[in-house]
Amino acid sequence: MISRTHRVATLALGLLLLAAAPAGAQTVSSVLNFLLTNQSVQTGSVERDRVAAQATTDTISRALLANLATLPVPTSSSGFTYHLNPELGTVERATKSFGPFFVERAQTAGRGQASAGVTFEHLHFTSLDGRSLRDGTFVTTANKFTDETTPFDVDQLTLNIDASVATLYGNVGVTDRLEIGVAAPFVRLMVDGARVDTYRGRQFTQATANAQAVGLADIIARAKYTLYHADGDGVAAAVDVRLPTGRQDDLLGAGTSAVKFSGIGSIERGLLAAHVNGGLSFGGLAREFVYDGAIEVAATPKTTIIGELLGRTIDSPGHIVQVSAPNPAIAGVQTLRLAPDDSMLQILTFVPGIKWNLSSTWILAANVSIPLSSGGLNAPITPFIGLDYTLGR
Repeated sequence: MISRTHRVATLALGLLLLAAAPAGAQTVSSVLNFLLTNQSVQTGSVERDRVAAQATTDTISRALLANLATLPVPTSSSGFTYHLNPELGTVERATKSFGPFFVERAQTAGRGQASAGVTFEHLHFTSLDGRSLRDGTFVTTANKFTDETTPFDVDQLTLNIDASVATLYGNVGVTDRLEIGVAAPFVRLMVDGARVDTYRGRQFTQATANAQAVGLADIIARAKYTLYHADGDGVAAAVDVRLPTGRQDDLLGAGTSAVKFSGIGSIERGLLAAHVNGGLSFGGLAREFVYDGAIEVAATPKTTIIGELLGRTIDSPGHIVQVSAPNPAIAGVQTLRLAPDDSMLQILTFVPGIKWNLSSTWILAANVSIPLSSGGLNAPITPFIGLDYTLGR
């Protein structure tokens, strides 16, 4: 019987002759696939390796799309809303606060009222399902003897993913009840990665790759209709259509259209306002259920403090797990691979921030998005800043 030392030495023969394999400028999808398939651990099953690598690539891609192609965009409602006072025949401010960031409120802008704005945010992704992507400890494939606790041969991935998003948006009040709007996100996505094999404490770089994508993501067109409004309370319905304008190979778009139907409720009592949203999305990346809430406090006539809770359930595998199987080529060795978890992807985010009325028609918005869930691709804290301009007032 071949000794353990001889078996390990056999596994290392090809490894010592490998040089780092660089990849030039490619699409983001191809770079992820390259990093995950360029493995060195001898598993004895090419087909299982191919399936596992593709599943991991798809999971990371879907998780990235969930954060970019279906990224929540700023609310279509302007910071200012107006209505006609029938007794005086004049147009008046309808709310004391300036509205939430991402959560819709039932009030519309008002007939002929238009606004436009731009927002900026930067996402610095650091983990996938709680596993760090940036410190080189993300294990993709490994071999270990059944009587040992740690692998003797392991492939580990370092993956740096950053995205900067600038969103241009505008909306107009068609009537006092109907408002339409559009949002166009522009994304700069950067991916840089390396795959390292560690064999008995010795490290060998197997692959390095990077990609950068800059372009338009999926455009959103919206319509919101107020069903009921009286004394600060309101109920509205909204429809969002997300158009496949982003390049799917660069993970800037889902590749297919999506439509979301939402119900909106708002309550305003003096300086306090609360809003709840519930919606279902069909098409695009996957079917999605959205549940959001926001509380506003009009701290001063020019300042509104806001807290939002954004919840999303995406009916698509967005998790990965590590699975183990006997190595068919080497007795007494278990091979570890990654596999998708079929459970739905749950994303929960807390968004505290402030809106400040710079002048009669300009509003500055600033917030941070703080993840409360660890599933999927995760960015710890995402800063956001925006500027909204109201026309005609």
